[in-house]
Amino acid sequence: MKVVASQETGLVNIYLSPLFRGKKEDIVHDTLQSASRTLLSLLLFLGSASIVWAGSAGTISGKVADPVGAAVPKAKVELLRQGTVIRVTEADREGAFTFSPVEAGRYIVRAGVTGFSSQTSAPLDVTGRRTVNVELVLQIGTLRQQIVVSDTGTSLPESQVGASVTVLDQSELSAFNKFDLLDALRQVPGLAVVQTGERGGTTSIFTRGGNSEFNKVLIDGIPANDIGGAVEFANLSASGADELEVFRGANSVLYGADALGSVIQITTRRGATPLPELTYAVDGGNFNTLRQEISLGGIFHQLDYFGDFMDFQTQNSLPNNSFHNETLSANLGWKANPKTDVRFTLRHTGTALGDSNALTFYGLPDDAFQREPETYMGIKVQNQTTSEWRNSLQITSTQLRYSYDEPEPVGIPYLGNYIGDPVNICGANGYCTSGQAILDYGVANGGIYPNLFNSHTAVQSLYALSSYDFKPDVSGSAGFWYDHEGGYTNSDGSLTPTTRNNVGGFLEVHGSLGHRAFATAGIGLEDNAVYGFAATPRVSAAYYVRRPASNSFFNGTKLRFNFGTGIDEPSILNQSLSLYNLLQTLPNGPQLISQYHVAPMGPERSRDFDWGIEQFLANGRVRVGLTGFHENFYDLIAYVSNNLLPELGVPASVAAAVPFGASINSDSYRSLGTEAELEARLNNKMRMQGAYTYTDAIVTQSFASSAQTPAFNPAFPNIAIGIYSPLIGGRPFRVPRNSGNLALIYSKRSLGLAATGYFVSRSDDSTYLTDENYGNTLILPNRDLLNAYQLVDWSGWLDVHRGVTLYAGISNLLDEHYQGAFGYPALPLNFRAGVKFTIGGESWRNK
Repeated sequence: MKVVASQETGLVNIYLSPLFRGKKEDIVHDTLQSASRTLLSLLLFLGSASIVWAGSAGTISGKVADPVGAAVPKAKVELLRQGTVIRVTEADREGAFTFSPVEAGRYIVRAGVTGFSSQTSAPLDVTGRRTVNVELVLQIGTLRQQIVVSDTGTSLPESQVGASVTVLDQSELSAFNKFDLLDALRQVPGLAVVQTGERGGTTSIFTRGGNSEFNKVLIDGIPANDIGGAVEFANLSASGADELEVFRGANSVLYGADALGSVIQITTRRGATPLPELTYAVDGGNFNTLRQEISLGGIFHQLDYFGDFMDFQTQNSLPNNSFHNETLSANLGWKANPKTDVRFTLRHTGTALGDSNALTFYGLPDDAFQREPETYMGIKVQNQTTSEWRNSLQITSTQLRYSYDEPEPVGIPYLGNYIGDPVNICGANGYCTSGQAILDYGVANGGIYPNLFNSHTAVQSLYALSSYDFKPDVSGSAGFWYDHEGGYTNSDGSLTPTTRNNVGGFLEVHGSLGHRAFATAGIGLEDNAVYGFAATPRVSAAYYVRRPASNSFFNGTKLRFNFGTGIDEPSILNQSLSLYNLLQTLPNGPQLISQYHVAPMGPERSRDFDWGIEQFLANGRVRVGLTGFHENFYDLIAYVSNNLLPELGVPASVAAAVPFGASINSDSYRSLGTEAELEARLNNKMRMQGAYTYTDAIVTQSFASSAQTPAFNPAFPNIAIGIYSPLIGGRPFRVPRNSGNLALIYSKRSLGLAATGYFVSRSDDSTYLTDENYGNTLILPNRDLLNAYQLVDWSGWLDVHRGVTLYAGISNLLDEHYQGAFGYPALPLNFRAGVKFTIGGESWRNK
């Protein structure tokens, strides 16, 4: 059971950036500046208006409904202020209720009736002679029903959604007691989380077999992706996070480029108590781990505020592998008037990591290090224009910087290069090899020291959303967004800049029929600076064969279907290496482009279907689900050598014009699979959840050199090996065929315990190695090269006194020695324990 308030959450983004603007963008930039000034004037007007409205009485009205939207009559409805019930009423035959008059202030509405679990609304602000509307959706049984926004861009109960969506709320994030959000994401079906090494190591998420760049990540609606889709999940700590929502499947209708495989939304906590709440937590553990976190949140009149600062540092267990993360989060909200909300959010992360490289392959650590400061900032205005019409406008800024520094070569000098120690390398498939690999190239062989690389991305965006309820069971949304992207990569002084202006929009309709069938259909349209126009349709539906009921063991059977399409724009590197760009730099390039109609690089694309069934059992205490999916990823970008370009239809004279090759939309693969889910409330204090995913992903076409010209290890002369990419017919690297998760959570008033498990089968990978004589003696067969593993964690907390909580956690409880990516040992058993102090807040007031 959850609340669907009339102030819908609009997830719309338009990026603007003056940093890399060219003359062609001046008009667009001036328009955005004008829009910003208009927005500021509007905020000033709303501020003055709020003074007039603040002292007046208003009305709170709403509806009590069941999971499929049907009215729940005669429900008991309570109005609470600062935790105290001040008024009680009963919903009528249509589930409607009203509290009037209501003095200005912040309130909560609670509803319940026999056969349903009671539900409490989010805080509601009454600030004038207006009506605040709220809908309370009661759930049957004791399982939580979440509100999702990634399916339609507006808030809907998950019971009315046809797509595959998982929500991890604050209760789960707190119970898991994970430092990194990547560890919490291991509890989502369909996601393979792969970390290269220990804490801070590069982390990728493969959703249903899709590439790691195919996940659209939003932090409070602010895009977190680099140009081309990359996200460093290792830098995203759980500090300040209130909720994680994961939409599995393509949804470029609402979210544009990067949403080929999933949409991952991170929501920052909000202040929720009139009495300010100050917390301070400190914990430590093995490997010189120290973490401190301080937060402050509360409500003051029409303002809610929350701020959090976290500092984490560890040496990890390997040499030159220390990791430091500082994260600042802020969420400030202002109720300008009964119909308008203004919200500012900020998240800044600064990380530093010692990069020891693949110790399994080299036997000694590299001396490199890297730093990544990242800043996400946005302001959003939401307005309930009428009871049926909602509008929102969000302006965001994303700044990503990365620097890598290898001061000098490391290793044993050999033939002008530097090689590692002698090592024995064995894969999970039983194949082994031994020798010494080239660790660093000498100056005579092209090595440059210090070896420096840095990049910068600045994305500023604008996202506008308008939603209208045409009928109680039919609503529509329309949106517009603009992105201004600028950035560069700089490798040892070789600068590759880019500037892009992208615009797009979408139309979407959501409807229901007879409180039994629900459907969503939409289309997104985009004009990208690189590839031009692209359209992305999507349709999803849900149908209840058996409607939810409170008096039956089998109390709800839901069928689901979803079809979606997605696109991903090229990265800065791929754009610079595209055939079109390379030809433009040649004296006769423009002539060849015109003569042979060479087009700019296109987007990478996906098309996915998923279908499933959900069954609720035991009077709503158990939910089981089964989902099938079929994903097609095509027009994928790969670097193709010039001798292979003619096989893609490139004229021989054009292929010969580029010295080595070019990045081309050439590859494709498909992924079939199944997801099974279980959630159960075992009793009032314990719940269990688990999932299993089977993924059968196959490369169907590849023109990468490694795929077209396989390598062979003399020790295994009959086995073709893809050194840098999988072979045609092989599996994508690091995508396990079988994976699963399990969580047991026990909680009572003063004690909480949680155990989680993440289980992964073997997957394909490569050593990517060259031996000391430039040979292939250190490569191994790709199939099942990477080990299976079981990662079991435990955490717990205990309230020992008012405002004092002890907590502890153990990760990799079985001390399993495994590699998340081949050659990179993962963190062994590690623990931390600490204490948290809380001053203020409602729990402090009520004790």
